[in-house]
Amino acid sequence: MPSKRYRKAAEQVDGAKVYPLKTAVEVLAKFPKAKFNETIDLAFRLGVDPKQSDQMVRGTVPLPHGSGKTVKVLVFAKSGAAADAARAAGAEYVGFDDMIKKCQEGWTDFDVAIATPEAMAEVRKLGKVLGPRGLMPNPKTGTVTDDTGRAVKEVKAGRVEFKIDKAGNVHVPVGKASFTAVQIEENARAVIDAVAKARPHSVKGEFIQNCTISATMSPPVRLDIREFHVA
Repeated sequence: MPSKRYRKAAEQVDGAKVYPLKTAVEVLAKFPKAKFNETIDLAFRLGVDPKQSDQMVRGTVPLPHGSGKTVKVLVFAKSGAAADAARAAGAEYVGFDDMIKKCQEGWTDFDVAIATPEAMAEVRKLGKVLGPRGLMPNPKTGTVTDDTGRAVKEVKAGRVEFKIDKAGNVHVPVGKASFTAVQIEENARAVIDAVAKARPHSVKGEFIQNCTISATMSPPVRLDIREFHVA
């Protein structure tokens, strides 16, 4: 059964109505607060078939105001300029053989993994460990690169990744409940634009079928995506 706080919040939103983004963020701000700094999420229902390889939706987007989350970064790089740049940019863990061994033993105490193209020959062998957790470096998300310093800085500054799940949905964090309404709105706008631009060419008909914004413990508020001129 929903909590008393959730029910009170649900009374303040019309589930059958779609709200302009600015209004939706204002509605969200009026909900009773949880005892912790909730994450604000966007959820998309997309008109794609995830089973079709040419209808995969995946990408990254820098949030103008960051995600509000402290991101722990692991960089797989052999000693040299790439490793030094990663450390200088603030990566918590940098290494090669030692880090591969730790991961093989089941260690995954990090949020994002970055690897140089050279390191990927060995890092690919960690697929069974990192893949299911969404931690595998991937060129499409900018996490396989020789420019490790730039990649680390972008991730720590609030670059978030989005990827369609098996049900055709995409969930993306756009900030924290402690953010201002303007910060949440601008972050959300950046994510919606990025998802819209990631539309596969093979998709026919309506692409973004539904989009909601919510806090960790709140009911969702449906967004009117017509203001973004997407179908």
